[in-house]
Amino acid sequence: METWRGFRRLSGFERTIALDAALAHSFTLVGLRLAGFRRWKNVLDRWSRMNSNDSTPNPAADANSVREIARLQAATARRLPFRTNCLEQSLVLCWLLRRSGISADLRIGARKEADRFEAHAWVEVAGRAVDAGNEEHLHFVPLKASMNSMETQAP
Repeated sequence: METWRGFRRLSGFERTIALDAALAHSFTLVGLRLAGFRRWKNVLDRWSRMNSNDSTPNPAADANSVREIARLQAATARRLPFRTNCLEQSLVLCWLLRRSGISADLRIGARKEADRFEAHAWVEVAGRAVDAGNEEHLHFVPLKASMNSMETQAP
């Protein structure tokens, strides 16, 4: 009930972002499992271009808007009835930002920790990580190519 009251206190813009994030997380959960990463990412890329408020991305977007969208996306992900991982959250955040005309890049990094291979995904705007103040990405070595160029690489 408290979640509903909090949602009602949001502005129209904030409600739209929260609802879009909730729907995108639900579709992404299913889309990744049915279509796989590359295909689902291409679907989100197409949707962000079709639904973009502005056809030309704004690389120098207002930092407050970027932080607000990231905050709302993270808050929405925490309140979903299912758990999301960093890849799902980053795909959704990247889609939300691009849809708002903000040029965002999905990054994936890797590390080996105690004989285990680990990977992490995050979003960058103008070369800076966006994801809610979390500096976890600093412990991962980013893959050389951004995930935006994956569709141009040969399989």
